[in-house]
Amino acid sequence: MKFYQSEIILPPYKRGFHIITAHIVNALPELKSIDIGMLQVFIKHTSASLTINENADPTVRMDFESHMNVMVPENASYYQHDYEGSDDMPAHIKSSLMGVSVQVPITNGALNLGIWQGIYLCEHRNHAGGRKLVVSTFGQ
Repeated sequence: MKFYQSEIILPPYKRGFHIITAHIVNALPELKSIDIGMLQVFIKHTSASLTINENADPTVRMDFESHMNVMVPENASYYQHDYEGSDDMPAHIKSSLMGVSVQVPITNGALNLGIWQGIYLCEHRNHAGGRKLVVSTFGQ
């Protein structure tokens, strides 16, 4: 069994939901050496998250952002943690709701995603910097 692990720093993205599948694949040349295995992607932040969803229609990503902003609004009167602005606490809640890692099967040296699936960076802050991902691949 082969094990690989590296850290990827994504460029800064604006608030919203962004497909980062190609960025991850391009950073993993060892992926091609795995016939059957697994990729795990973990984000090292508490105000952004990861998920897998629709990779074709950009309105899906826009609707995700709109819904999350209704579900977890800014400036709620009960928030106490607002040291970094009105998007601070909502970003932490959204990150916990969406999750900080995804797993994808590897088959014949490629991610075995569905035809309409892509890995999303869910950026919940208005002015975030580059996000750090730990990517772990293993298999044979």
